Amino acid sequence: MEMKKINLKKGYVLIYDFGNIKVHNYTTNDLINDQVIILEKNQKLAVIESPAFYENNIELEEYIGSLNEKIDGVLLAYHMAGGTFLKDTHKYATKNADDYGHTGGGKELIDNFTLAFGDTFDKNIHDVTDYINTGSITLADIKMNIIKTDEAYDIEIPEINSIYTHMLGSEYHSIIAGVTHATSMIETLKSYIEKKYNLILTSHYIPEDYKAAEKKIAYIETLLNIASTSSTAEEMMKKVEKEYPTYSGKNYLEMTANFFFQS
Repeated sequence: MEMKKINLKKGYVLIYDFGNIKVHNYTTNDLINDQVIILEKNQKLAVIESPAFYENNIELEEYIGSLNEKIDGVLLAYHMAGGTFLKDTHKYATKNADDYGHTGGGKELIDNFTLAFGDTFDKNIHDVTDYINTGSITLADIKMNIIKTDEAYDIEIPEINSIYTHMLGSEYHSIIAGVTHATSMIETLKSYIEKKYNLILTSHYIPEDYKAAEKKIAYIETLLNIASTSSTAEEMMKKVEKEYPTYSGKNYLEMTANFFFQS
């Protein structure tokens, strides 16, 4: 696998070349550190997720246009904002992902981001044109496995032994909604290690390999230990920050601490 970087005006693209398939990972450099993934095969493209800011919508559409290839569709899982992006392209999602984006926790985030970022944020929610189910789907001649999660779905790409999930980030705080969620995450990450994925693609961090899962398991186990020895969310946050002083995503850590100490 070869990798190269292309700098755009605002964001940048990391291209991973597996031979038959190329993965274009677009880092938006926006205010919520979004990533968008483009899979390329046989002069066809499949897009995973959407940017959420108008400036990035325009930049990524221009980059996709420069590839001069057919867009088979956009897979929308955890990020339903940015509804003006590739407006006339087929949009694929599971029913639970659509609900999450239109009426659930995803919609709450969109509302909060709209208040925080104003007119730069594309609050339009994508209209799903094609509902998909757990199992397999083929877009851009690439077979992908759809794996249902509580909020939406993950996407496994067997041909390149890779997976897309919402969040990982070996040096980035994650949203962990309590002990049960933490335990579930550890089991999922162990499965990534067993499969030795070439790439773990996410919405909020550049691609990593399965070794990032090992690091994240250690982080979660430390976080659980700190939570058990803390009396308040504030105390937990301070201890975690002391343990991981270089980690980004303090807002995610705050959300996690509040989950552990909510009444």
